[in-house]
Amino acid sequence: MKRSILFSIVMSIIAIALVGCCDCRKLRKLEKPLLGTTWQLVQLMARDVEPEADCYTLVLRSDGNLSGKGDSNLFTASYEQTESRELSIGELGTTRRYTPNHQMENAYFDMLQSVTHYEMDADHMLLLSNGTLVAIMKAATNVAE
Repeated sequence: MKRSILFSIVMSIIAIALVGCCDCRKLRKLEKPLLGTTWQLVQLMARDVEPEADCYTLVLRSDGNLSGKGDSNLFTASYEQTESRELSIGELGTTRRYTPNHQMENAYFDMLQSVTHYEMDADHMLLLSNGTLVAIMKAATNVAE
């Protein structure tokens, strides 16, 4: 519990420092839309992740559905979002391919199910669960869809 609170405080300080140090015009050029952008996982539960180009992705579509890929398995779900950046992801429907990295993939899927809010920071999307940062996604530039 203490570790989670400390992590949230540190991430908040880092986010404030990044926003305070950056030229707003440069940030706006980097800013990606929530919908239609392919997001790729770069941090999960305070651990950096370096997935292959087409793994650990997420795309939210304007019709209220999302899709993506874990390590080996594809997934889809419905979602709801609000103007106050609340985000609720429905039950994931996934393929059931064998993956040697099933623990990481399961952690990714579990994290998605726990998301309650999101924040945008240029080309990054921060996913939160009841105020705790659970993942950071970056707008992907080389993901095949």
